[in-house]
This record gives sequence, C-alpha cells and structure tokens, in this order.
Amino acid sequence: MQSAPASINSLVIDYPKEVNEVRNVTIKDIARLSGVSVATVSRVINNNGRFSEETRQKVLQVIEETGYQMNFSAKSLRMNRSFTIGILVPDISNYFFADVVQQIEEKFFELGYSTIICNTARNSDKEQKYLTILESKSVDGIIVISGASEEGIEFNFEKTIPYICIDRKPKDEKNTLFISSNHYQGGFIATEKLIELGSKQPVIVLHQLLTSSSKERAKGFVDAMKKNSLYFDETVNQLILGTEQDDITQQVTDFLTKHPETDSFFTTNDILALKILKIVKTLGINIPASLKVIGFDDVPSSQYSTPTLSSIRQNTEEIARVATKSLLAFIDGDDKQQGKQILIPVELVSRESIE
Repeated sequence: MQSAPASINSLVIDYPKEVNEVRNVTIKDIARLSGVSVATVSRVINNNGRFSEETRQKVLQVIEETGYQMNFSAKSLRMNRSFTIGILVPDISNYFFADVVQQIEEKFFELGYSTIICNTARNSDKEQKYLTILESKSVDGIIVISGASEEGIEFNFEKTIPYICIDRKPKDEKNTLFISSNHYQGGFIATEKLIELGSKQPVIVLHQLLTSSSKERAKGFVDAMKKNSLYFDETVNQLILGTEQDDITQQVTDFLTKHPETDSFFTTNDILALKILKIVKTLGINIPASLKVIGFDDVPSSQYSTPTLSSIRQNTEEIARVATKSLLAFIDGDDKQQGKQILIPVELVSRESIE
C-alpha cells in the first residue's frame, strides 16, 4: 500500500481544486499556475502596478478555480489598512441612491474591499453617529451620497480619513472631491426639448423642500427659456408642490384651472412626474397632444406608466466608477483632485409623454 504523504500541505496542485485534492493554496501556487511571477500576482490582487487585462483575467481565473483566499488580517497589518469602505446614503429606498450604492459596492468588492452601508434617513444626528461608528471601525475611506442637510456634512475625525461627496457639496470643499450629475444640463436639455416640440408655456414642478440638485435643475430650466426668448414668470412657469397626495392633486388641478395655457411640465423628479400623469389623466387632458411631461431620474416605473414617461437619466455607473477610483487614489495619498468638482453628463430618454 502506498504510504500517505507526511503532510497534507505537501500536495502539489497542477490543476483546479475540483479534483478532490485539498491544501492551503499559496500565492506562489497562483503564480505557477498562471504562468506569471509572484510579483505580478501581488499587483493583480492589490490592483496596483502595471499588468495587462489578459494577465489580470488569467490570475483571477486561477484564484477562483483554486479557491485561494488571501490572509486579509496579515495584509491589513502589513499595509495598515482595513480594506473596508463606509458609505453614507440618505434614503436607501430612493432608486437613484440605491443604484449608486449597489454599483459602488460591486466595484469595491471586485477590488477586495468590504463596505459598510449606513442609511441616515436624512437625519443629521444619525449621520454624525454613523460617522463616529465608521471612524471606530477604522474604515479606509468614506463615500457620502448626498447628505442629511443642505448646509453640508461636517467631518470631525480624530484622525484623517479620506472621503468623497456625491450629489451634495460638503461644508469644507478643499479636503474632498465633489462628484455630481450635471443637474443644470438636465434641466436645460429637458426644457429645450419641450420648447423644440412646440411648448410656449412650460412649467417647472418642484417640491417644497428644495435640494441643491433641484435648484440646479431649475436654473437650467430658466436659462433654456431665456435662450429661446421665453419670459420666466414664477407665478406662471413654476409650480411648487407639497408632500401629500391629496394636496398635490388639488394644487395641480387649481394650477391648470388658473393657467389653462400650460402646455408642458418639467418635474425635478420622476415621482412628481408620475403623480402628475395620473392627475392629468383624471382631468381628461391628453398627453402628449395637449400637455407634455418630462421627469428626472428615469426610475424603472417610467417605462411602465401610461403613457410611458420621458425622463432625464443619470449615469450612475460612471458616478460609481469615478467615485471608486478617486477614493482609492485619496487612500493611496494622491490628493491632486482634492477641492475639485466633477460633473457627470446626463441624457434625455424620450418616451410617449412627449412623443
């Protein structure tokens, strides 16, 4: 009978783990099976340094097939990192915020980072408590998506933690990077499209609680009107709505009764637009023949409303990509982008509400 090996760790792997062999795979094994150097495997794992996409895919495939797991504890001590990122989000039920969070989490996961997602519910006290918790967890960096208040978020860390703000500026801009959709562009192209389609009396619809992004969308609306020689009158071209459905129904009905010349609506979010579609339908107004509507955010339900809703789509994938890349650069000590602002272009998705 053939004697068993002295140690199970002495087994040599020449093929994937599916063949009933068991051992602790090392980085040297990954290098040998991939046909590259240990240094190259290390660069791929840490996403640092030069290597081709072909090499990256080859190494990652071997890692997956062998079940190789890095010793993150040792790696964390060696690099003085936790490989954890904190994400603050004001409302995880909001489609835009949820989409951005999901894509950021996926990108960091691919790079070997875990994420701690904190839903602040737009509460300033909760926001500050979460920041304290994230600091205690020794996160490597923080991404703040929007914020609990318009005044901007405050960071009072005992030690320096790199952070990036998405969709709402911080109080102190010089220590961070601000990333946002180009909300002004969205308001402008939506309004210009309505005018191009024949609108003479467009109306912008906003919530009572105005965010900085809503204000930028409103600026785009006003400037598009001016460019097309249309006079903006707050009493005629602006409708500010409350938060209760019954109040909104009455407000929209009263506004259209008082201003029957209204021929288009640009709303600062899709939820408002979808509510208006429903209200206008009960009033017997034909969309888009008599009234055209464009929303903002391109939520999934926009494709299934009757009529389907035209909307401004934000590029959440690009926002997530830029945020991930920029925060990692901050963590590595690259502060070239600190104090800067990056605006991500948006696009109009045309559907039945204007066609």
